[in-house]
Amino acid sequence: MRSETLKPKKRRMSNITLTMIKPDAFSKNFSGKIMDKIYDAGFTIRAMKLTRLSEERAKQFYAVHSERPFFNDLIRFMTSGPIIAAILEKDNAVDDFRKLIGSTNPEEAEEGTIRKAFAENIERNAVHGSDSNENAQIEASFFFSGKEIF
Repeated sequence: MRSETLKPKKRRMSNITLTMIKPDAFSKNFSGKIMDKIYDAGFTIRAMKLTRLSEERAKQFYAVHSERPFFNDLIRFMTSGPIIAAILEKDNAVDDFRKLIGSTNPEEAEEGTIRKAFAENIERNAVHGSDSNENAQIEASFFFSGKEIF
């Protein structure tokens, strides 16, 4: 028997996305209902944690928006309470999750989407979803070490 057949197979992380249940949805106890929609859409949870972003960590995560006029409000909002961060896995994870969460503006989101059901407005929009496969990898690594991903 060759030794390579005894090694455990490493799971690929190419079909993942990162989500955060944001402080607005968490404080309104929507987390369970949001997770039900995620499971019903066929996603598998690879990692999940309840945490709270510090100002420094929020600024790191949202650095791409640092020059935008809404940046300080975004940081204030994202540090205002706990979040749930999770790595989701499914074929075509990023695109499928973006469809599931709907438009950033809940008024423009389709019926049945997470944001249509649970978001307050464009700023308090209930959930985050990675916008590309590259960003999904970066964002997953921001919240989780390799030992925390199953």
